[in-house]
Amino acid sequence: MPVFQYIEFLYGLALLAVMLIVFLYAKHKKKKAISKIGDPGLVKQLLVQYKTASFLKKFIFLFIAMALLVLALANPRTPTGNNLVDRNGIDVMIALDVSKSMLAQDIKPDRLARAKQLLSRLIDRLANDRIGIVVFAGKAYLQMPLSSDQAAAKMYLSAATPESIPTQGTVIGDALKMSYASFNSKEKKYKAVILISDGEDHDEGAINTAQQMAAEGVVIHTIGIGSKDGAPIIDEATGEMKKDAEGNTVISKLNEEELLSIAKSGNGTYQYFGSTDNVVSNLVDQLTSMDKRSIKDDSLVNYRSYFQWVLGIALLFLLLEMFVSEIKKNKVVKLKPVVVAVLLFIGNAAFAQNENKAIKEGNDAYKDTNYVGAVSSYQKALKKNGSNTTAQYNLGNALYKSGKKDSAILAYDKSIQQLNKPDDKSKAYYNKGVVLQKDNKLADCIEAYKSALRLTPDDDDARQNLQKALQQQKQQQEKKQDNKQDKKDDQKKPAPQKQQPKMSKKDAEEKLKALMQQEKNLQDKLHKVNANAPNKPEKDW
Repeated sequence: MPVFQYIEFLYGLALLAVMLIVFLYAKHKKKKAISKIGDPGLVKQLLVQYKTASFLKKFIFLFIAMALLVLALANPRTPTGNNLVDRNGIDVMIALDVSKSMLAQDIKPDRLARAKQLLSRLIDRLANDRIGIVVFAGKAYLQMPLSSDQAAAKMYLSAATPESIPTQGTVIGDALKMSYASFNSKEKKYKAVILISDGEDHDEGAINTAQQMAAEGVVIHTIGIGSKDGAPIIDEATGEMKKDAEGNTVISKLNEEELLSIAKSGNGTYQYFGSTDNVVSNLVDQLTSMDKRSIKDDSLVNYRSYFQWVLGIALLFLLLEMFVSEIKKNKVVKLKPVVVAVLLFIGNAAFAQNENKAIKEGNDAYKDTNYVGAVSSYQKALKKNGSNTTAQYNLGNALYKSGKKDSAILAYDKSIQQLNKPDDKSKAYYNKGVVLQKDNKLADCIEAYKSALRLTPDDDDARQNLQKALQQQKQQQEKKQDNKQDKKDDQKKPAPQKQQPKMSKKDAEEKLKALMQQEKNLQDKLHKVNANAPNKPEKDW
């Protein structure tokens, strides 16, 4: 049996009642106008060229066409194959810490790699449950909404790295809030959160958030990964140990007390990561002991859409309505402006699916680092709809990754012109600033970051990048000033003196004799002075 993908569009069927009221009102006005003429014979002669039944026939065609257009917008579809999953289980949100402290190697190869290994094995054991993933560091992001697709969960899990979060830190409270927002708020049970972290740089609001979630029926289990003695953090970019502002090596330690408090406040358990198998088994035992409810998951169901067939039938009725004439003589029938507007509207809706498909292909190519393919897909979507802001914005990202910085900036400029929401426009300005900064165009880069901050003043990333750009600009200006000063100093240096012409051997001998005679005369004068001078003491202190 067909089902509708966009049920909200079915409210458009209310327009049919409006059409019926308008039709009845028009029919009433016609009768009233005819009655004013009075003479039935004269009325009959005036209406001899008109087909009275055609007025009703045209309305019926328009009525059916409008109904079909609304149904086409709602997209009737049927599932292909028996992929509807019906099972008993719970909803599990995984909150994974991907901050740089998780790169510490007190657990080999590092904390994050072992955490991913643990969670991958856990996902294999939760076949009857729906799983979602939240990653967090200085901010928390929903990596995957609740789904029974275990393969997708593993894929998203493997892609989680510190580079996926622009702001560093460990905001456990935000991660818990994001996890809670992913659950069905109407249910008071069947919900669990698995938090795995080293607890480094915890925020104080995490315990309060855990208590509030526990009151709403959410159970929170925590896993501490790392050692109490701690370990240095290896910077992946340089391969060296991370140091603080004073030059001391940073040591990241496990904060068990915080994770214990969160688990206790969330009516769950805390486990120290020792053996992967033991931790997984204990978690599975805890989750299977919870109350379960029947889950009908259609996330893996493939559908066959029929909107194009319904749309075709609707257009056929519109054509029939145009060729039905109320006048017996043949006259040219023109398309009504209202009908044109409807056709344009439904045309956009019909082809929107193709646009979204092209954007999805671009997103998939971008994730696979196939940036050239992503550019091609986004451009394909823009050819179908040049005002598609999502395609335009993503095109800028793909062009930048492809090394086409100038084209990326043009794409961001177009998206800025088209975007309306301040937050979206701010992101476009921010990305433009990053490209300009990489291209060492600091003046334009600074203006882009300033524009982003005017729209979203609390954007920490834009503020930090602006400060870096201003510092780089200052260094460039100081370097230019130093170069100018060096040139001035070079100009002030005296010109090298001309070398005196070389003396002949004879001239040199005569010059030497003259100097020796002057020295002899000087020595004679000194002897005379010393002879007349009084005796001097032997020491001068």
